[in-house]
Amino acid sequence: MGESPSRSRGGARRAFVASLAGTSLEWYDFAIYSVAAALVFGHLFFPAEDPFTGTLLAFSTYAVGYVSRPLGGFLFGRLGDLIGRKKVLIATLILIGAATVLIGLLPSYGTIGVTAPILLVLLRFAQGVAVGGEWGGAVLLSSEFGDPKRRGFYASAAQIGPPVGNLLANGVLGGLGMLLTDDQFLSWGWRVAFLLSGVLVLFGLWIRAKLEETPVFQAIEAEQKRPEAPVREVFAEHRRALVAAVLSRVAPDVLYAMFTVFVLTYATLELGMDRGSVLAAVLIGSSCQVFLIPLAGALSDRVDRRLLYGLAAAATAVWPFVFFPMIGGGDWWPLALGVVVGLAIHSFMYGPQGAFVSEQFPPRVRYIGSSLAYTFGGLIGGSIAPLLFTALLGTYHSWVPLAGYIALTGVLSVLGLWLGRGAGHADAEEEELAPAETRDAR
Repeated sequence: MGESPSRSRGGARRAFVASLAGTSLEWYDFAIYSVAAALVFGHLFFPAEDPFTGTLLAFSTYAVGYVSRPLGGFLFGRLGDLIGRKKVLIATLILIGAATVLIGLLPSYGTIGVTAPILLVLLRFAQGVAVGGEWGGAVLLSSEFGDPKRRGFYASAAQIGPPVGNLLANGVLGGLGMLLTDDQFLSWGWRVAFLLSGVLVLFGLWIRAKLEETPVFQAIEAEQKRPEAPVREVFAEHRRALVAAVLSRVAPDVLYAMFTVFVLTYATLELGMDRGSVLAAVLIGSSCQVFLIPLAGALSDRVDRRLLYGLAAAATAVWPFVFFPMIGGGDWWPLALGVVVGLAIHSFMYGPQGAFVSEQFPPRVRYIGSSLAYTFGGLIGGSIAPLLFTALLGTYHSWVPLAGYIALTGVLSVLGLWLGRGAGHADAEEEELAPAETRDAR
């Protein structure tokens, strides 16, 4: 039997590119904030005599972007199951682009006083709302167009977005840092990276606007199976699935926060390393992830997805105890190697993650279920990670509590994978949505 037009390879490729492009642009916006929080915002928006205090306050605004994600998950996730994936994904891209450009135009504390950090927090909140509604839809956009037997690979399109966005953000900020003096960078150079977001978002909107709605949502509409109250349905009928998906998200978020955000603070303030060299190490690690994440997603289609994910979660618990001692001398090569390995471990959780999380929920509530899992997982994982890392280091002046904290998150994610269900359930549920003649042909 030939493929239907909506499930054609060409449609799947276009959806893969649209998912990758959109999430890359949104994560560029999110990542430049994260990098700026580590290097710039403590000085410009939260002035304090102690650099650790300023960084701690800057990371508190980093956390706001995670705290606001559940609101985005509730709002946009519900709409995604009611009106469709495509419309919601266009709205989330517009929201985060507008917030990021406004951050680039925001006066500092020295110009408008306490109003500056208040506005910064509000704009960061808007970024988080947009990202909270983006992820679930981006995963479904690519996976619901693609072959269900290759769900791991197609769902990884959205997962490639964060390292690509991080790569762009670190590349732009790193390039500006090398071209400008420290005074120029702190004064106006960092703003250029934020203002570039406007151009990038227009490109992402152009790509997404050309797509059709996903075949799965079209089938849900045709069968009149759209949920009346998707949020209530998830909490009433899919609580175990939600808990499993939330816990599976914790370790990847915390590990990513360590090797793309906090490592900048640790290496520069604790080890005395140059800011540009640390950014270069993160850049190399993110470059490797661009290839490792889809590889891990594709591999999870051939082996047990939960097993692959679980092995990487176990490695998460071990690697920090190797990483911190090896970079203690302050040399660049051990740091670069440690970051690359850390982000490689992250890739083998993050690649299969989109498929695993979406498979926990039936298609009619898959957008809201995936969005809630993503946002709640980020809330207890990535949102507080840089804050906790900074507080633990400032209190104990040792890397051991940091490594112990990361190890604990690895255990939690293994527990979530054990509670979750396999891909077969999702395959059967999508099969039920297919027209009768299609099911008979199969």
